[in-house]
Amino acid sequence: MVAFGGGHGLAAALAAWRQLTPDVTAVVTVADDGGSSGRIRRELPVLPPGDLRMALTALAGPGEREQELAALLQHRLGGSGGLAGHSVGNLLLTGLVELHGGDTVRALDALADLLGACGRVLPMADVPLDLVARVEPVDREDRAQVRTIRGQVAIATTPGRVREIRLSPADPPVNPAVLEAIAAADVVSLGPGSWYTSVLPHLLVPQLRAALAAAAAKVVVVLNLEPQPGETDGFSPEEHVTVLQAHLGGVALHSVIADADSVVDRRGLLSAVRSCGAELVLAPVAELDGAPRHDPVRLSAALASVVGRR
Repeated sequence: MVAFGGGHGLAAALAAWRQLTPDVTAVVTVADDGGSSGRIRRELPVLPPGDLRMALTALAGPGEREQELAALLQHRLGGSGGLAGHSVGNLLLTGLVELHGGDTVRALDALADLLGACGRVLPMADVPLDLVARVEPVDREDRAQVRTIRGQVAIATTPGRVREIRLSPADPPVNPAVLEAIAAADVVSLGPGSWYTSVLPHLLVPQLRAALAAAAAKVVVVLNLEPQPGETDGFSPEEHVTVLQAHLGGVALHSVIADADSVVDRRGLLSAVRSCGAELVLAPVAELDGAPRHDPVRLSAALASVVGRR
């Protein structure tokens, strides 16, 4: 299977998928421009490593040494100097890219081997991407204030609703390994995660969208548990699906998974999902403590319920 996304949402999906199959490939967004990743990308000609690192650690082997290494990769350096705030894994992955002559995929494979990873991690494009969004103010009457915002962090922190998202460059190169993984996949998953900055960008890459449209894989969407401030303020689950549908461009959806307790208007969501030609699966997938996070075990059970359906 192939999982598209980035950040904590993709990590949650990978933690669930790895319980069902050892053959997992994560295709990870490369538009991060904040924090440690943003600093590295501004100073060196490399892809932002943060989301790639998170995906690798989510797939780390269960052994004590592998888990200790995963914890080290996630550790952020303290202090107040030039290295403060950098993730150890970001620096290590960047160093491996340099050792491999700028080949990010070779570096990711090498680090995955050290981690005993259950699967593979690949970048969604071979060059760093910038996100450009049109953001509408919360007061919809004030249309004149619709702004164009550039950069993932700026988009995520700008009050209002994102109405349109695009990539720069618009048609980035994609590593052949990514296209091969999609062509060979039985299942492809989208979400959960930041809808406009982690999920939809994959559908904006022409080569990825064409590969998905041509693939025989079942496409499964996992909806978020709640709206995200700065991106989807006030969005209902059905609005997430409607926005997704507008970006499919020929990609066929098979199943949409939503947390049963997070859906208020079940009829509205069912209508939106059916308009995409997909089936709706309502299941308990959130953490039992009420936190707005997907529980890997419960999400795994929901995914297992749709994997065998045709």
